[in-house]
Amino acid sequence: MKSLPLLSSCCVLALAFSLSALSVEAKGTKSDPLAPTGRWSGYTAGRAATPPMGWSSWNAFGTDVNEARVLDSANTIVESGLAAKGYRYINIDDGWWLKRRQTDGRMQVRSQIFPSAQVGGAQETSFKPFTDRIHSMGLKAGIYSDLGRNSCSQAYGGPGTPNLPEGSVAEREVGLYGHISQDIKLYFDDWGFDFIKVDGCGVRAFTPESEKVKSGQYRALGPLIDFQSVNRTDVAEVKKLYAEIADTLKRDNPDGDFVFSICAWGSADVRAWGKNVGNLSRTSDDLTPTWARMLTNFDSAATRALYAHPGSWNDPDMLFVGHGDFDEHHLTEAKSHFALWAMINAPLIIGYDLRKAPPQLMDIFGNTDIIAIDQDPAGNQAVLAYDTDDVQIFVKTLGTDPAHKAVAIFNRGDVARDVNLTAAHLKYAADGDIRLKDLWTKAPLPDFKGEVKLRVEPHQTLIFDAQGKHILAGGAYLSELPGRVNPAVDGVIVPQADPFIHRMVSPWGGTQGRGDLPMYAGWGGAQADTTPYGRTLQVAGHVFENGIGILAGSRLEVRITDERRFETSVGVDDSTLNPSQPVTFYIYGDGKLLKASKPMRFGQAPEHLAADIQGIKILELVARGGGADTVQPTAVTWGDAALIR
Repeated sequence: MKSLPLLSSCCVLALAFSLSALSVEAKGTKSDPLAPTGRWSGYTAGRAATPPMGWSSWNAFGTDVNEARVLDSANTIVESGLAAKGYRYINIDDGWWLKRRQTDGRMQVRSQIFPSAQVGGAQETSFKPFTDRIHSMGLKAGIYSDLGRNSCSQAYGGPGTPNLPEGSVAEREVGLYGHISQDIKLYFDDWGFDFIKVDGCGVRAFTPESEKVKSGQYRALGPLIDFQSVNRTDVAEVKKLYAEIADTLKRDNPDGDFVFSICAWGSADVRAWGKNVGNLSRTSDDLTPTWARMLTNFDSAATRALYAHPGSWNDPDMLFVGHGDFDEHHLTEAKSHFALWAMINAPLIIGYDLRKAPPQLMDIFGNTDIIAIDQDPAGNQAVLAYDTDDVQIFVKTLGTDPAHKAVAIFNRGDVARDVNLTAAHLKYAADGDIRLKDLWTKAPLPDFKGEVKLRVEPHQTLIFDAQGKHILAGGAYLSELPGRVNPAVDGVIVPQADPFIHRMVSPWGGTQGRGDLPMYAGWGGAQADTTPYGRTLQVAGHVFENGIGILAGSRLEVRITDERRFETSVGVDDSTLNPSQPVTFYIYGDGKLLKASKPMRFGQAPEHLAADIQGIKILELVARGGGADTVQPTAVTWGDAALIR
């Protein structure tokens, strides 16, 4: 028998490493969140392939809502042409309920303000006549509830708050808690609603120490959410309750005609799981009609591009165009508010009494070019290309062509700024012609190469459609395609509040206490073109202008269309807080291992990886840390990660 030639030591090491990598693949189980699944785990149920558009009663009327006001608004939506432009959902918020009937637990509509709901005797009400009327206009109908036993108006409303639920303690328990299956069936199957917003005040505000609980007005529940401390929040239970609603919606709506809006205000680490559970996920507390509060709510969603995709969207709250700092006397601010919401794929839900809307505001709501930015079917939330406290530049890839962009230049401050918009911001070649069309004036700007200087007035947002020569011929960077990327596991072990969200004087607490501290968890999540903590992507001194920054212990899912190749350069980022942990990078296609790196350590040069992905549907990028577990996160970089046709 012939003896086999001896393998060189490098071949032995390569073979051993390959076997080890394959072993990791083979050992993947449900208990291992980094094991490849070969499937997309982001939420796609319901009818939210693009962000929902419509109108809500809350910012217009609060709990002082009634049927006539809602129907007048619906009529205005249709007659003004806004319905034809995509505004379809007519949503009733808090204030509609009378009580929960104790004989069978059925919710009763306050028929004094919704007279069409009185369908039988004094004890029989139904929203079906109302939703039939809405549907007959070609519109969709939305309703409001709460995750707990009681609603936000019960938690925070005072003695003069209109239309609070009536009756005994039990009768006034109008929320979903303990009634999820019964209420969802009633609202969607029996009453015919198409949209539900589920607040979380009922699991936040009714603590045993609450004055309203101690006085006997309400029963204690939780709290499951501590708004100031994610560590004291029962994240698992909050997620479980919202997931139960999602499961019930899917079960009771086999045609999938529903939208599920999660309103946990950025608490309970909803950043990490909301994209897998509902169609909309609130990223902050309520918006108010002030410039400073708009900055806060916008910031809470603006850096979460990788946490939104067709089917599930970041929600910085309903529009406040028409009120306060965004009324017809502040059109610069109103236009900025609207344009920014469109750039980050926020739901465009009008919160204004449209019966009194002047033409200037209707023109903002009806700007078809900016609506098209929000409703672009590719679903790529805009990514920050330039970021300061004064000026930000957001760039969004439109459709399937990475050379077609929307760009917004946002002046956050009170002083006019001259801003240089560069080809690099847009990921365009510096030697190619760049064309911009102003989406407010509809006028084209002169073509330019390299860069152009633009004047941006205080609080103004310039927004353009952009065309140019893409810097990567025949391909696109993953950071340009956030709608196709899902951080199924982002490596965050200890949720932390994001310190870079704008802090303002509280609209509820004024200047009492120490001020509003950072409270919206999300710090350290996956980012496009920066590290998880907002630093430049850099491995062993090599800077990457393009790429995905994430923590070790992570798994990204990427939807593939017609691309044939994936390329990237990987390594431990120079900004890491844990320079001692080795990290191995794996590329999977439809659950099968395609490529793997050697174990990478801090300070080692990036390793180039490339894989053939022709015919693959789901690409998965795994960064698996080695050594002892640690709470100090290891920042890693998928540099120049790109899909090539």
